[in-house]
Amino acid sequence: MSEQVKKSGAVEILHNHFPRVEGCDFHPEWVDEIKVNKSAVDRRIASLSGRRTVKKEWQAAWHLKAISCIDLTTLSGDDTPGRVRRLCAKARNPVRSDILEALGAQHLGLTTGAVCVYHEMIETAVNALRGSGIPVAAVSTGFPAGLAPLETRLAEIRASVAAGAEEIDIVISRRHVLTGNWQALYDEVKAYRDACGEAHMKSILATGQLGSITKVAKASMVCMMAGSDFIKTSTGMEAVNATLPVSLVMIRMIREFYEKTGQKVGYKPAGGIGTAKLALQYLVLIKEELGDEWLSPNLFRFGASSLLGDIERQLEHFVTGRYSAANRHPIG
Repeated sequence: MSEQVKKSGAVEILHNHFPRVEGCDFHPEWVDEIKVNKSAVDRRIASLSGRRTVKKEWQAAWHLKAISCIDLTTLSGDDTPGRVRRLCAKARNPVRSDILEALGAQHLGLTTGAVCVYHEMIETAVNALRGSGIPVAAVSTGFPAGLAPLETRLAEIRASVAAGAEEIDIVISRRHVLTGNWQALYDEVKAYRDACGEAHMKSILATGQLGSITKVAKASMVCMMAGSDFIKTSTGMEAVNATLPVSLVMIRMIREFYEKTGQKVGYKPAGGIGTAKLALQYLVLIKEELGDEWLSPNLFRFGASSLLGDIERQLEHFVTGRYSAANRHPIG
């Protein structure tokens, strides 16, 4: 198995920390020219499962790759320091050692891509992850609705960076998208970017609340112009969160922005991605649309809490030929 992992190239557990995205001036004509053919999007997504299958050793290798790209997340009103410490322990050792040994993958130094928490739990997470190289991500700017006063939102970003968060997941004001006020959206996200300082910024679009797939595409482009290091689908708390059609549109905008500016922006689908099978579809989509360079935690993340447990179950099935109960793979 270890030789297959090497040959597949699917697993490279390195955090190279790409340079920050600089963004660019606001170009309204870039937004105006965006049009999305929804029927073509649906046809492209329908082709995914029929054309691409990953089996046996290759599937196990891709599952390990998926783990390295997970932002292991807890965003609950009943979070406690103990729960966060358990989550961080899982992020450090996401797969049981006996499974890794059976796969010949114990040498990889496998961890999740990050741990994502509310501001209140940043200090706990930073202390629990010290020395691991795993960054702490914090949701900010009045998450999930983003309707706090602007100065409060900016202060929250600065406080989270000061507390040790290396990544900030901000939420945009959906009203700017719904009313087509693209300049206001650009100015808002640019202010967030400035408040982040050296921390990486992921812009959450809340795609299920934006009204149309064309608006999703336009909001993606504006957020990248404003300097977002990642664009992210959802808070995970909307009625509709990450979907493959929306992901295709956002990924195509990332590709277009790269062609226009030479800047590589990351992508993070979040919410509703709970199975290893679905995770593989996202990885295939990234590989086909953006290429292997984006198959890295530097440029691709899953926002997930339950996904890791299902992947670990699939890896145990590959090793033993038997499915285990989900409670044998606790997350936190």
